[in-house]
Amino acid sequence: MSDAYTPHGGQSNTGAWVSRGATFASEPAQGPAFDYSVGRFVQVEAACEAAEDAFWSYGHSSRERRAAFHEAIAEEIEDRGRRITWIGTAETGLPAARLERDRTTAQLRLFAAHIRAGDYLDRRQDPAMPDRAPMPRPEMRMVQRPIGPVAVFAASNFPLAFSTAGGDTAAALAAGGAVVVKGHCAHPGAGEVVAETIHAAIARTGMSPGVFSLIQGGTRDLGAALVQLPLIKAVGFTGSLGRGRALFDLCVQCPEPIAFFGELGAVNPMFLLPGAAESRGEEIGRGWAASLTMGAGQFCTNPGIAVVGKDAAGDAFVSAAAEALMEVFPQVMLSERIAEAYRKGKRRFEGRGGATPVLRGESAGRRVGPALYQTDAATCLQHPVTGEEVLGPFGLVVRVGNIDDILSLAKRVRRSAHRDLAYGRRGCGPGASPAADPRTESGPSAGQRRSDRRRGLRFDGARWPISGHDQLRRHLRRYPLDPPLPSPRLLAEPAGCPAACGSPLSRRSLTASPRYHTACMISFERSNA
Repeated sequence: MSDAYTPHGGQSNTGAWVSRGATFASEPAQGPAFDYSVGRFVQVEAACEAAEDAFWSYGHSSRERRAAFHEAIAEEIEDRGRRITWIGTAETGLPAARLERDRTTAQLRLFAAHIRAGDYLDRRQDPAMPDRAPMPRPEMRMVQRPIGPVAVFAASNFPLAFSTAGGDTAAALAAGGAVVVKGHCAHPGAGEVVAETIHAAIARTGMSPGVFSLIQGGTRDLGAALVQLPLIKAVGFTGSLGRGRALFDLCVQCPEPIAFFGELGAVNPMFLLPGAAESRGEEIGRGWAASLTMGAGQFCTNPGIAVVGKDAAGDAFVSAAAEALMEVFPQVMLSERIAEAYRKGKRRFEGRGGATPVLRGESAGRRVGPALYQTDAATCLQHPVTGEEVLGPFGLVVRVGNIDDILSLAKRVRRSAHRDLAYGRRGCGPGASPAADPRTESGPSAGQRRSDRRRGLRFDGARWPISGHDQLRRHLRRYPLDPPLPSPRLLAEPAGCPAACGSPLSRRSLTASPRYHTACMISFERSNA
């Protein structure tokens, strides 16, 4: 198989590639550019209708069939590995290893193993209590069922692991939900070739073609339309805080509010306490600079803020970090748009009198150099802009005079994927141990580094790292088993509703208004038992 790949340039819907209307050109870091069709609302609507139609069979499929489907996708990705690497590295400028193709296939296989085990279903059974006072309780059973079609927004900084067949897509498919992916303009070719692998896996395993669709290009209005269609029941998003907030607002404003699962931008502060600063401040400064520039600073865990003291040890940290950053050559950003956003982010800090540039860095086109700025706690607390993420190799050092300044900053900074605490035996004050001040964390040994990685999900920050188990279960909903769940045979069209509402009972009406027709479904089940 040739390494080179020539894209179809269209929209993927039920296994077919449709190219109509306006086009946009890719902006690769190297190699040829290709034209891609701009997605239209009618294509989004068709993809969602196909996903809803496929859901009624795919959502009732066996765990073994879905596991085999995930494994087939992984195998198809490996079969097209050279093509994926060729176009992925050309579009993003990332090295082949950073594309994380192996991580993507590993995720798919892990979900396959997980759903085979069946532990995620969380079946529950409470026995009957006929003698309970003041009234008896019947036996109750609960089971997890998929919530329905899911919209997934591909990430710019992870063209494979968090995009077309990434974690959000794999989790939704594992749960039994159909998926509509909104591709990212930074890597449309990589998105397309991975979509081909999913279509090939659909054909191999006999799944309904509508279980997966890819929509490319278009304005933000296209993504908004995808979220607001009533057939979509959840949204997975990886990207900026501003864009995530906009999508979240749309989700909660839907006539039937839907779930939003977002991994959003964050500044990930590092707090350097006096003991650590004195004993190894220069070492930490160099390590912080390396983390700051890893992957051109385009990781969601990029430690954008360092909080250090206004003393000689703090000066040594800043000097060591600046020297290390000077040795880093300009790096290629994922797209022209991201590079321009980085430059705009730097200008926001330059417009604030309290932020002093230590290192400005060179920037031209998609290549940007690292930048380092410095301010004090009072200025940082006064100007909210200092707490906003700048995606790229950008660092801000906040100088503090005492532990109260550190606590004030810790309370004000937004929730992040990481909060690092570096300390030594001095801890919080002259001659103090790490446990001397109850207002701070402490640890058993000097030089320990803690990371505030918590389980769970919050909107106002980044999505904290969660297990595949939890990632899958968020696409499920608990249902009672008494009366029994409606079976697929309920859904033959056309069918009249036997209940009092008099509405036609169909897949479309059930999806558009599930609560309204629950009684109808149960009655229909009993009448056809």
